[in-house]
Amino acid sequence: MYKNIQKSVKLELKNLVEYQEGQVVSKTLVQNDHMSMTVFSFDRGEEISTHASGGDAMVTVLDGTGRFTVGGEVFVLTKDETLIMPKDVPHAVYGEEQFKMLLTVSF
Repeated sequence: MYKNIQKSVKLELKNLVEYQEGQVVSKTLVQNDHMSMTVFSFDRGEEISTHASGGDAMVTVLDGTGRFTVGGEVFVLTKDETLIMPKDVPHAVYGEEQFKMLLTVSF
């Protein structure tokens, strides 16, 4: 079930979260035993440190440029690019510049 989002209206996911200086901002859209869907904004230089997920995590960059380190390999993604980070593989996210992303984790 979706939450924190209007239904039956046209929208742009990148507009669901604003940039905030020195912050990572998130808005959860779905959270249940099968999936999690969250929109994030990262200020330049902000990060989520290395961690692992209990499911496959797919990220799609909605705006700007983000750096993703997955199992020691670095990927730089820009708007409209997508990466899947496998379950249980350590990964980290860093704002090369301000950027927004949609994270979908399937368990």
